[in-house]
Amino acid sequence: MKRIFDLSSSIILSIILLIPIIIIAICVRLTSKGPVIYWSDRIGKNNIVFQMPKFRSMNVDTPTIATHLIMDHNLILTPIGSFLRRTSLDELPQLFSVIEGN
Repeated sequence: MKRIFDLSSSIILSIILLIPIIIIAICVRLTSKGPVIYWSDRIGKNNIVFQMPKFRSMNVDTPTIATHLIMDHNLILTPIGSFLRRTSLDELPQLFSVIEGN
């Protein structure tokens, strides 16, 4: 029952949010170099590692360390990165992970 709820709600939200997702993807692409989506390894269902998509909010050459250890976030964030993080819009691609069942 939970899977049916997760699947149906994420499909509905994906459809509703399709235009904002496209606009954010275009903005990320226009304001920085590199891919629009950042893939992060996470632990999913049954302790299986999967790749979680997020809109890229940091520069491509950012070191792979925890962001709370970086002193000056302005050096690593893309021009719209702080806005995406503050509003949690960088999390929207995760809807597709829910659809996949991760």
